Amino acid sequence: MPADHIHFVTGRLAEFSLRNVLAELAPRVGFEYSIDVLPITVAALMTPEWIARRIAVPATATRVLLPGYCHGDLRPVADAARIPVERGPKDLRELPRFFGHGQVVDEDYGRHDIQIVAEINHCPRLSRAEILAQATSLAADGADLIDVGCDPGEAWPGVADTVRALRDAGHRVSIDSLNPDEIEPAVRAGAELVLSVNSLNRDRAADWGCAVVVVPDVPQTLAGLDDTVERLAAARVPLRIDPVLEPIGFGFARSLARYLAVRDRYPDAEMLMGVGNLTELTDADSAAINVLLLGFCEELGIRSVLTTQVIPWAASSVRECDLARRLAYYAVTRRALPKHVEPRLVMLRDAAVFEHGPQALERLAHGIKDHSYRLFAEGGELHVIAAGLHLKGNDPFELFERLQATGPKNLDSAHAFYLGYELAKAATAMTLSKQYRQDEALDWGFLTVSEQSHRQRKRRG
Repeated sequence: MPADHIHFVTGRLAEFSLRNVLAELAPRVGFEYSIDVLPITVAALMTPEWIARRIAVPATATRVLLPGYCHGDLRPVADAARIPVERGPKDLRELPRFFGHGQVVDEDYGRHDIQIVAEINHCPRLSRAEILAQATSLAADGADLIDVGCDPGEAWPGVADTVRALRDAGHRVSIDSLNPDEIEPAVRAGAELVLSVNSLNRDRAADWGCAVVVVPDVPQTLAGLDDTVERLAAARVPLRIDPVLEPIGFGFARSLARYLAVRDRYPDAEMLMGVGNLTELTDADSAAINVLLLGFCEELGIRSVLTTQVIPWAASSVRECDLARRLAYYAVTRRALPKHVEPRLVMLRDAAVFEHGPQALERLAHGIKDHSYRLFAEGGELHVIAAGLHLKGNDPFELFERLQATGPKNLDSAHAFYLGYELAKAATAMTLSKQYRQDEALDWGFLTVSEQSHRQRKRRG
């Protein structure tokens, strides 16, 4: 059977890099190839109709691969080529992964066995509508149970109605209180889990008919934990044990050791960890913290986590936990490194930043014949390139002043606004070591908000 022959379509700027990549990749993957360098500098400006009028496909080719930036219906190219046509990656340096030469992730990736309990704090201070709105958002982000957080002091008269409203809206509910006078109406209204139980309220727990989370009377010593577990087990109360995670500086390391000790003591018990004690109380973005803690939970068989998302740096914790539990399950059950598997959790900096290099940019600057501006962020500098123009520097204001000094005839207010917007993105990317691609949103993982490119806006306008 003849080898797959892929006909690659590109522009003049990418030709040199594409040839280098394919010379190394094709023998590894096992395909033959040809390259069609069309008369355009930047491949991103191609359209299927434009390509169809210029493509020259060898008779031996079995399929055509277009740059990922080529938007629109590919049928004009397929009709001209008379073989299958598809889009490749937007950046040619991602071709190895496109052809499966990155880490291979199983098709069933996404499975998990950790339950997320998401707390709505200070429910007695919120309206019913506010509670239901938060619950809907938390459930959409991956929460399995909505935890009704109560305040210390007198029992909240509205707890039963709130639990009932949440249940009527289709949510599974837990109640976060130590007060039996608050817990009992919540359970009667449909709460299926109580956080928390210790020596203060354990004698009432047998009458609730639901699962409970057991905590020590004194977390630092686990005092009272064994007695409470034994009493509840004798009463056949389903339970989960939480040795209580402590913040950094208040016994964090020893609290992790307590989870290990409790697992050794109760190898088959269900357990829970309140990860919000770390994410909410540490001056750091919460995503990586959640990944580490859920990895710890997965390895230790802790099948429930309690989280909140109140402080701004932890405002997406539920979604982070949802992705983290999938990544941790994959790593632990497959004995595979949790690397190059879940790009949605890589947010502040990108996993890889590709650069054309100074030689390619210089070739572009000398080869461009039109006055459209091409922007790049490479080598610690911003680049503005057009016909007869190559400005570079690390200050977008200074770059724009130098551009104005050239007396450009295509720099009206709309174009100036566009360049300012793109240079701001490029400067952000350079600061954070992120990939900048003109007319594309920066990649913020699962927080990315897609953008419509300037070219698409102009075509639709």
